[in-house]
Amino acid sequence: MQRAAQVIRTGGVVGYPSETVWGLGVLPPFAGVLVERKGREAGKPLQVSCANRSSALSFCQASPALLALLDLLPGPLTIVTPAREWCPPEVAPEGLVGVRVPDHGLAQALLRETGPLLTSSLNRAGEPAARTFAQAQAYGLADVLLGAAQDEAGGLASTVVQLPSGAGKAARILRVGAFPVSRLRAVLEACGVRLTT
Repeated sequence: MQRAAQVIRTGGVVGYPSETVWGLGVLPPFAGVLVERKGREAGKPLQVSCANRSSALSFCQASPALLALLDLLPGPLTIVTPAREWCPPEVAPEGLVGVRVPDHGLAQALLRETGPLLTSSLNRAGEPAARTFAQAQAYGLADVLLGAAQDEAGGLASTVVQLPSGAGKAARILRVGAFPVSRLRAVLEACGVRLTT
């Protein structure tokens, strides 16, 4: 963990398991390193992974729907919502930020050590995300891999929901994943927000 934190602080990329798939993480100023390493399309948003709900909230403009969804974390859910004005473009392209709080011991330990990270699945663009340590190692994208041969990820990506930027608009499911859409719909409807897929 100390080695991983040192690599992160000097602009390196760390691979780690989560309850969804294996991830890659960098500090926000080094977003370009992660994008280049993956061969990812420039400008495509990265998510902000945080150790806890309060850390995630610090990036977002608060709303009743957001606060209700944050109560569902940690877990396999990414929430896209209007960002606070201070967020730089690499964190919040077009004024939107995607926040996630992973429910995995190693991921949590890394985030407590480094602070929030810009993250993406561990794979080259267009290829399947790594689900095992061996697959993560074979991709060769991380400067340091946390974990060991027995560490496997949950295998299913996080569900991604985008909250509306104005009153009367609907929330949208951007990706169906491990978090149940039916539970999201119930929570959002209780806040007076419709959910479309």
